[in-house]
Amino acid sequence: MRRVTYRSAEELQGAGLVTADEAVMVSAVAASYVVALPERLAALIDPADPADPIRAQYIPSAAELIAAPGEEADPIGDAAHSPVPGIVHRYPDRLLLKVTSTCPVYCRFCFRRERVGPEKGEALSKAELQAALDYIAAQPDVFEVILTGGDPMVLSPARAGEITRKLEAIPHVKVIRWHSRVPVAAPERVSPEFAEAIRSRTKAVFVAVHANHAREFTPEARAAIRRLAEAGISLVSQSVLLRGVNDSFEALADLMRAFLSVGIKPYYLHQLDAAPGTSHFRVPAEEGQAIVRRLRDELSGLATPFYVADIPGGVSKAVMNLPDVEQRSDVFRLRGRDGADYPLPG
Repeated sequence: MRRVTYRSAEELQGAGLVTADEAVMVSAVAASYVVALPERLAALIDPADPADPIRAQYIPSAAELIAAPGEEADPIGDAAHSPVPGIVHRYPDRLLLKVTSTCPVYCRFCFRRERVGPEKGEALSKAELQAALDYIAAQPDVFEVILTGGDPMVLSPARAGEITRKLEAIPHVKVIRWHSRVPVAAPERVSPEFAEAIRSRTKAVFVAVHANHAREFTPEARAAIRRLAEAGISLVSQSVLLRGVNDSFEALADLMRAFLSVGIKPYYLHQLDAAPGTSHFRVPAEEGQAIVRRLRDELSGLATPFYVADIPGGVSKAVMNLPDVEQRSDVFRLRGRDGADYPLPG
């Protein structure tokens, strides 16, 4: 069965996803930022709801053409920490291996939106990949390699397997982590062959599944995630806090429970990075902190992610979860789920 992906204003209009007037705006946005929306995801959009949270993530908006103060093309400083093509090395014990610049779907809030899409280059060439692997092999402190892009799970099983085998051959690399939207955006790509290709008998393999709304977990997505789990791959989540998508306790609680229900441990909830044309998605940090604290109060600890922000320039991530140990004058107290203060034990 041929899978359809809408890649232009005309195709989105033909599918009834935008009006003729909106198509003019979409064409203007697409001149700067790539558009791709698989039919499977488009089917989740409620056409009667102009504020539909699935639509907000994937259908271009005129707000994308407005650059707000402080927005940058490289908001987390990838370029400053890239010693060779494909590598971003910020932390001593882990690094990113960006194997491709393409994705099955292009999120309208992507922090790499200036550098993703077919016109920005395809997968690393064999020579570039080998140079990146040589760099990793020469860094004995690197314990973990994080495959990203683009979306690394758009690679063929053969290509993904080749990269896995080459990373297996580097003794000091112990963890291989794939960051991907494919399990929810293009679940048919997570075939048994792909799951087998990325599993390892000598390294720990994780897949960080990116989803932002509980409705993204279709039966097909759940089946793809099961295939990864059945291959022995550990699963964690990554999401972005987004205005109009998941900026309420109820939406985030549903999302975190959706992750847990398919065996994915909630891991990262990202504060939106300041990429150009994304300010309409931004939620103030104080609002996010209050929502995440309520998650901690009312949901299982398994369902509480780290609420994180990337410090601009590639300094590091900072955890923004409000602590349960609070200072009252010169005394530290424990905050209970009931909101009351209690003495520290011991």
